Amino acid sequence: MNASVYTERQKGSKYQDFLLSHAQVASIAVFFVLCCVLFSLSTQSFLTGANILNILRQLAPMLIVAIAMTFVIATGGIDLSVGSVVALTNSLAAIVMQAGVPWPLAMVITLLLGAGIGFIQGWFSASQAIPSFIVTLAGLSTLRGIALYSTQGFSVPIEPGTGFDFFGAGTVAGVPVPAIIAVLASIVGYVALNRTRYGRQVIAVGSNSEAARRAGMPALIIKASVFVISGAASALAGLVLASRLGSGSSNAASGFELDVIAAVVLGGTSLMGGRATVIGTILGALTIATLGNGLILLHVSPFFTQIVTGVIILLAIWSNARFFSKLRTARKGKK
Repeated sequence: MNASVYTERQKGSKYQDFLLSHAQVASIAVFFVLCCVLFSLSTQSFLTGANILNILRQLAPMLIVAIAMTFVIATGGIDLSVGSVVALTNSLAAIVMQAGVPWPLAMVITLLLGAGIGFIQGWFSASQAIPSFIVTLAGLSTLRGIALYSTQGFSVPIEPGTGFDFFGAGTVAGVPVPAIIAVLASIVGYVALNRTRYGRQVIAVGSNSEAARRAGMPALIIKASVFVISGAASALAGLVLASRLGSGSSNAASGFELDVIAAVVLGGTSLMGGRATVIGTILGALTIATLGNGLILLHVSPFFTQIVTGVIILLAIWSNARFFSKLRTARKGKK
């Protein structure tokens, strides 16, 4: 009978395991710090209090949705419709309030609408086995079209001084309210993903949906539920934008979904599912917002800014993937 051979764990391998688990988060953190150092040395206005608060205010809607997108991508899905949901809820909230509905009720209606849209898309994707890419791509076009039709392409003004403007333009102890909402969303997302049974089920479904189902997990419900979260988060972002701008616009959040997905992937969440990090998503969103703000302060052409931002994001993700692959190979070599 063959005897099993056991070898002592290589010294230092535990540190490699730690680096392997946190490589992408650490690398995006370093990249974010380098961006901050570069822009602070290039322009004196970057590190001013006013500009930092402006970054936080601009960042909030993207971060709110990116936290929800982390759950979607963790299951192996994707939601391309978030920008259109933001535009639709943004517009309809303004239309409803202009019709005389009190703003608290309008906010509730808007959030329920976003969650309902997410439920429909989640049902098609999970229960009908239609790839989420296809379902949400259809949603991207359909929902934007509904928003444009509802407003006829015009902005819908929201009456100021009702209290609704506090959510987008107000401050608490000098901190913008949108930033506070984004921080609260991040905390809830982190706790839900890392400290709850639901979060463990999301990761399990993303790793192997069939195995999770055989283990007794409601895989289809989990897959559908993340789209409900995404829809509700997009509606919240739409409300924040409407409050900040004082109007609803069907042209809002154009290209928004690309920034959101980039923030999530840049932070280390796997597009294949099964691995996700809320901390990484926060750093990814901060990096994208900082890049956009810093390039504007350097008076880079807005047309060129998109090119620079896209190339930097691609290089950052590529370097993350390379570093992650090398660490994984090194760990296998030690076994």
